[in-house]
Amino acid sequence: MELAVAQSFPQTQTHSPSPFPHPYYPSFPPPNSLPTAFRHRTVPLKLHRSLPLLKSHRSHTRSPQTTTNSASTQYEDDDGIPIEHVKTLVKFKSRHNYIRVLQVSRAADHPLAGSRLLLLDAPGNIHSISYLFKSLTNAYFDVFATLPPILPPGPLGVLGFGAGSSARIILELYPQTVIHGWELDPSVISVAREYFGLEKLEKKYPDRLFIHTGNALNSSVKDGFAGILIDLFSKGCVIPELQDAATWEKLKKSLRDGGRMMVNVGGSCVEPEDIRKDGSVIMEETLKAMHKVFPGEVFVLSLENRKDDSSVALTGELPEANEWKKALKRPLKFYVDMWEPYK
Repeated sequence: MELAVAQSFPQTQTHSPSPFPHPYYPSFPPPNSLPTAFRHRTVPLKLHRSLPLLKSHRSHTRSPQTTTNSASTQYEDDDGIPIEHVKTLVKFKSRHNYIRVLQVSRAADHPLAGSRLLLLDAPGNIHSISYLFKSLTNAYFDVFATLPPILPPGPLGVLGFGAGSSARIILELYPQTVIHGWELDPSVISVAREYFGLEKLEKKYPDRLFIHTGNALNSSVKDGFAGILIDLFSKGCVIPELQDAATWEKLKKSLRDGGRMMVNVGGSCVEPEDIRKDGSVIMEETLKAMHKVFPGEVFVLSLENRKDDSSVALTGELPEANEWKKALKRPLKFYVDMWEPYK
């Protein structure tokens, strides 16, 4: 997919119906009601070639004052959403995060049209994507949803629950899967319940979804996890504990026999708050630490773009491809062929 420079798409007419006709979405102000300074501006978003969507945990917006030595300079070729098609539903600072929830109008000429986004950290990295009428996101949350069929029986841990994008997909696709999710920031869970339908999800699956607040690295369940999804970011990058082999030794002990982990290891698409840090270097250090604990049993799926990359890692021996595909819904099958051994 070729990426175009961010540009303004045609504005929504003042007399047209609201681009958020469903009561789940608040009313959206007509373009002429926006302050003059915001008209004809775009919110830059990056796409990647393998999937028609941005990768999560990368910056959603940037100010005109962003300096050229920042990771934000790679956005020059990004497609953008016109500012009149994006509404901020809530923004505040919690003890752990700068939290924002954005609504993208269904009238937007963009792959994210109709989505609701959870942004955390100062750079505004996207941590969850939700659509009203579909569960799949065309982002790495869908890759996470390929894990349950290759696990032994038992509960699945989601460390770094966010607003529950991956959990929602898994609960709907795999009726036997029980999920225990950990999120450090209780404010994120509150926002997920209010704006991302988590409360309804908990009521729908009271015996299959359990949410815990606290340090995810201290997570545990009786008899261990069958699998663990790890999506732990802080201040815009993968947490430093995941660059330490001792952390992976501890996590490995929390798995049942035959259990696996699937991990969002980030990449150069990630924009840390500290511009001295490099997302691709942190990704490599994380993979090296995993390799020390799982020698020869770390595989990487790369979601690439011309100027950035994002990767997901998998532990354990790579499953037989055809058998794995048979257990997956059609939209998820092609991920099976994208895994490569870590070198």
